[in-house]
Amino acid sequence: MKVTVGREELLKPLQMITGVVERRQTLPILANCLIDAGPDGVRFTGTDLEIEITGALAEGRVDKPGTVTVSSWKLLEITRTLADGAEVVLEADGEKLILSSARSRFSLATLPARDFPGVDAVEGEVSFRIEPATLAGLMHKTGFAMAHQDVRYYLNGLLLELHQGQLRAVATDGHRLAYGQAAADITREPAQQVIVPRKAVQELQRILREATDLVTVRLDQNHLCVEGEGFRFVSKLIDGKFPDYQGVIPRHDKLCAEIDRDVFRQALTQAGKLVNEKYRGVRLEFGPEGLRVTANNPEQEQAEVEVPVSYDGPVQEIGFNVQYLLDILAVTEGESVKVWLADPNSSIRLEDDADPDACYVVMPMML
Repeated sequence: MKVTVGREELLKPLQMITGVVERRQTLPILANCLIDAGPDGVRFTGTDLEIEITGALAEGRVDKPGTVTVSSWKLLEITRTLADGAEVVLEADGEKLILSSARSRFSLATLPARDFPGVDAVEGEVSFRIEPATLAGLMHKTGFAMAHQDVRYYLNGLLLELHQGQLRAVATDGHRLAYGQAAADITREPAQQVIVPRKAVQELQRILREATDLVTVRLDQNHLCVEGEGFRFVSKLIDGKFPDYQGVIPRHDKLCAEIDRDVFRQALTQAGKLVNEKYRGVRLEFGPEGLRVTANNPEQEQAEVEVPVSYDGPVQEIGFNVQYLLDILAVTEGESVKVWLADPNSSIRLEDDADPDACYVVMPMML
Protein backbone atom coordinates (compact mmCIF):
# COMPACT_ATOMS: atom_id res chain seq x y z
CA MET A 1 0.00 0.00 0.00
CA LYS A 2 1.21 3.50 -0.83
CA VAL A 3 -0.81 6.70 -0.56
CA THR A 4 0.14 10.34 -1.17
CA VAL A 5 -2.03 13.01 0.44
CA GLY A 6 -1.94 16.54 1.82
CA ARG A 7 -1.66 17.03 5.60
CA GLU A 8 -5.02 18.82 5.94
CA GLU A 9 -6.86 16.19 3.89
CA LEU A 10 -5.34 13.43 6.05
CA LEU A 11 -6.30 15.15 9.30
CA LYS A 12 -10.05 15.22 8.55
CA PRO A 13 -10.77 11.46 8.52
CA LEU A 14 -8.29 10.81 11.32
CA GLN A 15 -9.99 13.36 13.59
CA MET A 16 -13.36 11.89 12.66
CA ILE A 17 -12.57 8.30 13.63
CA THR A 18 -10.16 8.70 16.51
CA GLY A 19 -12.82 9.83 18.99
CA VAL A 20 -14.25 6.32 19.05
CA VAL A 21 -10.85 4.64 19.49
CA GLU A 22 -9.73 4.16 23.09
CA ARG A 23 -6.02 4.63 23.78
CA ARG A 24 -5.88 1.57 26.02
CA GLN A 25 -7.56 -1.58 24.81
CA THR A 26 -7.73 -5.18 25.97
CA LEU A 27 -7.51 -6.09 22.26
CA PRO A 28 -4.47 -4.29 20.78
CA ILE A 29 -6.01 -4.05 17.31
CA LEU A 30 -8.88 -1.91 18.68
CA ALA A 31 -6.33 0.85 19.28
CA ASN A 32 -5.64 0.79 15.54
CA CYS A 33 -7.47 2.19 12.56
CA LEU A 34 -7.93 0.29 9.32
CA ILE A 35 -6.53 2.02 6.24
CA ASP A 36 -8.06 0.69 3.04
CA ALA A 37 -6.59 2.09 -0.18
CA GLY A 38 -8.27 1.01 -3.42
CA PRO A 39 -9.59 2.19 -6.79
CA ASP A 40 -12.40 4.13 -5.09
CA GLY A 41 -10.05 6.08 -2.82
CA VAL A 42 -8.77 5.76 0.74
CA ARG A 43 -10.94 5.00 3.75
CA PHE A 44 -10.00 5.09 7.44
CA THR A 45 -12.06 3.04 9.92
CA GLY A 46 -12.05 3.02 13.73
CA THR A 47 -14.18 0.91 16.08
CA ASP A 48 -14.70 -0.04 19.71
CA LEU A 49 -16.90 -3.02 18.75
CA GLU A 50 -20.03 -1.00 19.59
CA ILE A 51 -19.47 1.92 17.21
CA GLU A 52 -17.75 1.96 13.84
CA ILE A 53 -16.79 5.18 12.04
CA THR A 54 -15.38 5.33 8.53
CA GLY A 55 -13.96 8.53 7.04
CA ALA A 56 -12.82 8.91 3.44
CA LEU A 57 -10.09 11.11 2.00
CA ALA A 58 -11.56 13.97 0.00
CA GLU A 59 -8.38 14.09 -2.06
CA GLY A 60 -5.32 11.90 -2.35
CA ARG A 61 -3.49 9.59 -4.71
CA VAL A 62 -3.35 5.82 -4.38
CA ASP A 63 0.03 4.81 -5.78
CA LYS A 64 -0.36 1.22 -4.63
CA PRO A 65 -3.58 -0.34 -3.27
CA GLY A 66 -3.65 -2.33 -0.06
CA THR A 67 -4.87 -2.48 3.54
CA VAL A 68 -3.12 -2.11 6.87
CA THR A 69 -3.92 -1.20 10.50
CA VAL A 70 -1.89 1.24 12.57
CA SER A 71 -2.29 3.16 15.85
CA SER A 72 -4.98 5.81 15.31
CA TRP A 73 -3.73 8.19 17.98
CA LYS A 74 -0.07 8.01 16.95
CA LEU A 75 -0.94 8.60 13.32
CA LEU A 76 -3.16 11.56 14.24
CA GLU A 77 -0.65 13.15 16.61
CA ILE A 78 2.22 12.79 14.14
CA THR A 79 0.14 14.31 11.35
CA ARG A 80 -0.74 17.27 13.58
CA THR A 81 2.97 18.07 14.06
CA LEU A 82 3.66 18.34 10.33
CA ALA A 83 3.86 21.69 8.58
CA ASP A 84 0.73 23.24 7.10
CA GLY A 85 0.32 22.28 3.47
CA ALA A 86 2.85 19.45 3.73
CA GLU A 87 2.60 16.43 1.45
CA VAL A 88 2.40 13.12 3.30
CA VAL A 89 3.29 9.67 1.98
CA LEU A 90 1.97 6.56 3.76
CA GLU A 91 3.63 3.34 2.64
CA ALA A 92 3.40 -0.19 4.01
CA ASP A 93 6.79 -1.85 4.38
CA GLY A 94 6.53 -5.37 5.77
CA GLU A 95 5.17 -5.08 9.32
CA LYS A 96 5.70 -1.32 9.44
CA LEU A 97 3.89 1.72 8.05
CA ILE A 98 6.29 4.43 6.91
CA LEU A 99 5.03 8.01 7.11
CA SER A 100 7.21 10.44 5.16
CA SER A 101 6.87 14.20 4.84
CA ALA A 102 9.63 16.58 3.73
CA ARG A 103 12.62 15.73 5.96
CA SER A 104 10.60 13.73 8.50
CA ARG A 105 10.20 9.96 8.49
CA PHE A 106 8.28 7.80 10.98
CA SER A 107 8.11 4.02 11.20
CA LEU A 108 4.96 2.71 12.91
CA ALA A 109 4.07 -0.82 13.96
CA THR A 110 1.13 -2.45 12.20
CA LEU A 111 -1.21 -5.39 12.75
CA PRO A 112 -2.79 -7.53 10.01
CA ALA A 113 -5.86 -5.96 8.39
CA ARG A 114 -7.57 -9.37 8.30
CA ASP A 115 -7.81 -9.29 12.11
CA PHE A 116 -9.61 -5.93 12.23
CA PRO A 117 -13.16 -6.44 13.58
CA GLY A 118 -16.18 -5.07 11.77
CA VAL A 119 -19.70 -4.24 12.92
CA ASP A 120 -22.47 -6.44 11.51
CA ALA A 121 -24.08 -5.25 8.29
CA VAL A 122 -27.09 -2.95 8.68
CA GLU A 123 -30.14 -4.42 6.98
CA GLY A 124 -31.82 -1.01 6.72
CA GLU A 125 -35.43 -1.89 7.52
CA VAL A 126 -36.18 1.85 7.73
CA SER A 127 -34.37 4.56 5.77
CA PHE A 128 -34.79 8.32 5.48
CA ARG A 129 -32.81 11.45 4.66
CA ILE A 130 -32.45 14.46 6.93
CA GLU A 131 -30.45 17.67 7.27
CA PRO A 132 -27.40 17.01 9.48
CA ALA A 133 -28.06 20.20 11.44
CA THR A 134 -31.60 19.02 12.20
CA LEU A 135 -30.46 15.65 13.55
CA ALA A 136 -27.55 17.16 15.47
CA GLY A 137 -29.86 19.85 16.88
CA LEU A 138 -32.33 17.26 18.18
CA MET A 139 -29.52 15.37 19.90
CA HIS A 140 -28.04 18.56 21.35
CA LYS A 141 -31.35 19.74 22.80
CA THR A 142 -32.17 16.40 24.43
CA GLY A 143 -28.98 14.38 24.89
CA PHE A 144 -27.85 16.19 28.04
CA ALA A 145 -30.67 14.47 29.99
CA MET A 146 -29.39 10.94 29.28
CA ALA A 147 -28.44 8.87 32.31
CA HIS A 148 -24.81 7.95 32.89
CA GLN A 149 -23.96 4.40 33.98
CA ASP A 150 -27.46 3.86 35.39
CA VAL A 151 -28.42 0.30 36.29
CA ARG A 152 -31.52 0.95 34.19
CA TYR A 153 -29.39 0.51 31.07
CA TYR A 154 -32.17 1.68 28.74
CA LEU A 155 -31.82 5.18 30.23
CA ASN A 156 -28.14 5.38 29.23
CA GLY A 157 -29.09 6.47 25.75
CA LEU A 158 -31.34 8.59 23.58
CA LEU A 159 -34.73 7.46 22.33
CA LEU A 160 -35.38 8.11 18.66
CA GLU A 161 -39.01 7.65 17.72
CA LEU A 162 -39.95 7.54 14.06
CA HIS A 163 -43.39 8.68 12.99
CA GLN A 164 -44.91 9.44 9.61
CA GLY A 165 -43.10 12.63 8.58
CA GLN A 166 -41.65 13.25 12.05
CA LEU A 167 -38.61 12.32 14.13
CA ARG A 168 -38.72 12.62 17.92
CA ALA A 169 -35.85 12.50 20.41
CA VAL A 170 -36.32 11.88 24.14
CA ALA A 171 -33.85 11.45 26.99
CA THR A 172 -34.32 11.02 30.74
CA ASP A 173 -32.29 10.00 33.77
CA GLY A 174 -35.34 9.53 35.96
CA HIS A 175 -35.12 13.02 37.48
CA ARG A 176 -35.48 15.15 34.35
CA LEU A 177 -36.66 14.65 30.79
CA ALA A 178 -35.91 16.40 27.51
CA TYR A 179 -38.16 16.11 24.45
CA GLY A 180 -37.75 17.42 20.92
CA GLN A 181 -39.19 16.76 17.49
CA ALA A 182 -38.54 17.78 13.90
CA ALA A 183 -39.99 17.17 10.47
CA ALA A 184 -38.31 14.33 8.58
CA ASP A 185 -38.86 12.43 5.35
CA ILE A 186 -40.08 9.30 7.13
CA THR A 187 -42.68 6.95 5.70
CA ARG A 188 -43.35 4.73 8.68
CA GLU A 189 -46.53 3.41 10.25
CA PRO A 190 -46.82 2.39 13.00
CA ALA A 191 -44.19 4.35 14.96
CA GLN A 192 -40.84 2.73 15.68
CA GLN A 193 -38.61 3.32 18.70
CA VAL A 194 -34.85 2.72 19.02
CA ILE A 195 -32.43 3.64 21.82
CA VAL A 196 -29.04 5.00 20.74
CA PRO A 197 -26.19 4.59 23.31
CA ARG A 198 -24.78 7.64 25.03
CA LYS A 199 -21.32 7.45 23.43
CA ALA A 200 -22.84 7.04 19.97
CA VAL A 201 -24.97 10.16 20.47
CA GLN A 202 -21.92 12.19 21.48
CA GLU A 203 -19.75 10.96 18.60
CA LEU A 204 -22.50 11.39 16.03
CA GLN A 205 -23.13 14.98 17.10
CA ARG A 206 -19.44 15.74 16.61
CA ILE A 207 -19.46 14.30 13.09
CA LEU A 208 -22.75 15.92 12.05
CA ARG A 209 -21.49 19.37 13.02
CA GLU A 210 -19.01 19.14 10.14
CA ALA A 211 -21.49 17.75 7.59
CA THR A 212 -23.25 20.03 5.13
CA ASP A 213 -25.25 17.84 2.74
CA LEU A 214 -28.25 15.66 3.56
CA VAL A 215 -27.40 12.46 5.44
CA THR A 216 -29.08 9.08 5.08
CA VAL A 217 -30.26 7.33 8.25
CA ARG A 218 -30.89 3.58 8.20
CA LEU A 219 -32.24 1.51 11.06
CA ASP A 220 -32.84 -2.13 11.81
CA GLN A 221 -33.54 -3.95 15.07
CA ASN A 222 -29.91 -3.83 16.21
CA HIS A 223 -28.13 -0.97 14.45
CA LEU A 224 -28.23 2.69 13.52
CA CYS A 225 -26.34 3.74 10.40
CA VAL A 226 -25.81 7.34 9.30
CA GLU A 227 -24.07 8.03 5.99
CA GLY A 228 -23.05 11.34 4.50
CA GLU A 229 -20.47 12.89 2.22
CA GLY A 230 -17.15 11.31 3.20
CA PHE A 231 -18.29 9.35 6.25
CA ARG A 232 -20.22 6.33 7.50
CA PHE A 233 -21.29 5.91 11.12
CA VAL A 234 -22.66 2.64 12.53
CA SER A 235 -23.68 1.96 16.14
CA LYS A 236 -25.29 -0.92 17.93
CA LEU A 237 -28.56 -0.05 19.67
CA ILE A 238 -29.57 -0.59 23.29
CA ASP A 239 -31.94 -3.53 23.59
CA GLY A 240 -34.63 -2.43 26.03
CA LYS A 241 -37.97 -0.71 26.45
CA PHE A 242 -37.91 3.03 27.02
CA PRO A 243 -40.33 4.40 29.67
CA ASP A 244 -43.65 5.90 28.60
CA TYR A 245 -42.40 9.47 28.29
CA GLN A 246 -45.83 10.79 27.29
CA GLY A 247 -47.15 9.90 30.74
CA VAL A 248 -44.27 11.78 32.39
CA ILE A 249 -44.75 15.13 30.67
CA PRO A 250 -47.12 17.17 32.87
CA ARG A 251 -50.12 18.60 31.06
CA HIS A 252 -51.16 21.20 33.64
CA ASP A 253 -51.37 24.57 31.94
CA LYS A 254 -53.06 26.90 34.42
CA LEU A 255 -50.06 28.47 36.15
CA CYS A 256 -47.34 29.84 33.90
CA ALA A 257 -44.32 32.02 34.60
CA GLU A 258 -42.46 33.60 31.69
CA ILE A 259 -38.84 34.46 32.47
CA ASP A 260 -36.03 36.10 30.55
CA ARG A 261 -33.66 33.21 29.80
CA ASP A 262 -30.38 35.04 30.35
CA VAL A 263 -31.59 36.70 33.56
CA PHE A 264 -32.87 33.36 34.86
CA ARG A 265 -29.60 31.63 34.03
CA GLN A 266 -27.57 34.36 35.73
CA ALA A 267 -29.72 34.13 38.88
CA LEU A 268 -29.34 30.35 39.04
CA THR A 269 -25.59 30.60 38.47
CA GLN A 270 -25.24 33.14 41.28
CA ALA A 271 -27.36 31.17 43.73
CA GLY A 272 -25.62 27.97 42.70
CA LYS A 273 -22.37 29.21 44.22
CA LEU A 274 -23.73 28.60 47.72
CA VAL A 275 -25.74 25.39 47.31
CA ASN A 276 -25.16 22.24 49.30
CA GLU A 277 -22.60 20.49 47.09
CA LYS A 278 -24.15 17.09 47.76
CA TYR A 279 -27.73 17.90 46.76
CA ARG A 280 -27.23 21.04 44.58
CA GLY A 281 -30.68 22.30 45.58
CA VAL A 282 -32.12 25.79 45.05
CA ARG A 283 -35.55 27.05 46.10
CA LEU A 284 -37.72 28.91 43.58
CA GLU A 285 -40.50 31.06 45.00
CA PHE A 286 -42.93 32.25 42.34
CA GLY A 287 -45.19 35.16 43.30
CA PRO A 288 -46.97 38.19 41.89
CA GLU A 289 -43.93 40.35 42.70
CA GLY A 290 -41.48 38.12 40.82
CA LEU A 291 -39.31 35.06 41.33
CA ARG A 292 -37.00 34.66 44.29
CA VAL A 293 -34.13 32.15 43.93
CA THR A 294 -32.51 31.10 47.22
CA ALA A 295 -29.84 28.63 48.24
CA ASN A 296 -27.97 27.71 51.40
CA ASN A 297 -25.37 25.22 52.56
CA PRO A 298 -24.20 23.46 55.74
CA GLU A 299 -21.83 26.38 56.49
CA GLN A 300 -24.93 28.55 57.10
CA GLU A 301 -24.17 30.62 54.00
CA GLN A 302 -27.09 31.87 51.94
CA ALA A 303 -27.75 33.37 48.52
CA GLU A 304 -30.90 35.19 47.45
CA VAL A 305 -31.52 36.56 43.95
CA GLU A 306 -34.72 38.21 42.73
CA VAL A 307 -35.83 37.86 39.12
CA PRO A 308 -38.64 39.75 37.35
CA VAL A 309 -41.20 37.39 35.82
CA SER A 310 -44.58 37.50 34.16
CA TYR A 311 -46.68 35.43 36.56
CA ASP A 312 -50.28 35.74 37.67
CA GLY A 313 -51.01 33.10 40.25
CA PRO A 314 -50.66 32.16 43.92
CA VAL A 315 -47.29 31.95 45.64
CA GLN A 316 -45.57 28.68 44.79
CA GLU A 317 -42.34 27.52 46.45
CA ILE A 318 -40.53 24.57 44.82
CA GLY A 319 -37.05 23.08 45.20
CA PHE A 320 -34.90 21.87 42.29
CA ASN A 321 -31.42 20.66 41.46
CA VAL A 322 -29.84 23.83 40.12
CA GLN A 323 -27.71 21.99 37.56
CA TYR A 324 -30.78 20.44 35.94
CA LEU A 325 -32.22 23.89 35.31
CA LEU A 326 -28.91 25.29 34.05
CA ASP A 327 -28.50 22.38 31.64
CA ILE A 328 -31.90 23.17 30.12
CA LEU A 329 -31.17 26.89 29.79
CA ALA A 330 -27.86 26.03 28.08
CA VAL A 331 -29.64 24.34 25.15
CA THR A 332 -32.58 26.72 24.75
CA GLU A 333 -32.21 29.57 22.28
CA GLY A 334 -35.15 31.91 22.81
CA GLU A 335 -35.13 35.17 24.70
CA SER A 336 -37.47 33.72 27.31
CA VAL A 337 -38.65 30.41 28.74
CA LYS A 338 -42.07 29.47 30.05
CA VAL A 339 -42.36 27.50 33.28
CA TRP A 340 -45.63 25.61 33.76
CA LEU A 341 -46.28 24.54 37.34
CA ALA A 342 -49.05 23.08 39.51
CA ASP A 343 -47.92 22.64 43.14
CA PRO A 344 -44.71 22.12 45.18
CA ASN A 345 -44.91 18.34 44.78
CA SER A 346 -45.39 18.22 41.00
CA SER A 347 -42.87 18.35 38.19
CA ILE A 348 -42.58 21.51 36.13
CA ARG A 349 -42.56 21.78 32.35
CA LEU A 350 -40.27 24.28 30.66
CA GLU A 351 -40.73 25.49 27.09
CA ASP A 352 -38.31 27.35 24.86
CA ASP A 353 -39.73 30.55 23.40
CA ALA A 354 -37.82 29.88 20.16
CA ASP A 355 -38.72 26.19 19.74
CA PRO A 356 -42.34 25.12 20.27
CA ASP A 357 -41.35 21.54 19.37
CA ALA A 358 -39.19 21.08 22.48
CA CYS A 359 -40.08 20.81 26.15
CA TYR A 360 -38.32 19.86 29.37
CA VAL A 361 -39.52 18.27 32.59
CA VAL A 362 -37.83 18.54 35.98
CA MET A 363 -38.90 16.75 39.14
CA PRO A 364 -38.99 18.78 42.36
CA MET A 365 -36.79 17.95 45.36
CA MET A 366 -37.33 18.36 49.07
CA LEU A 367 -35.16 21.05 50.66
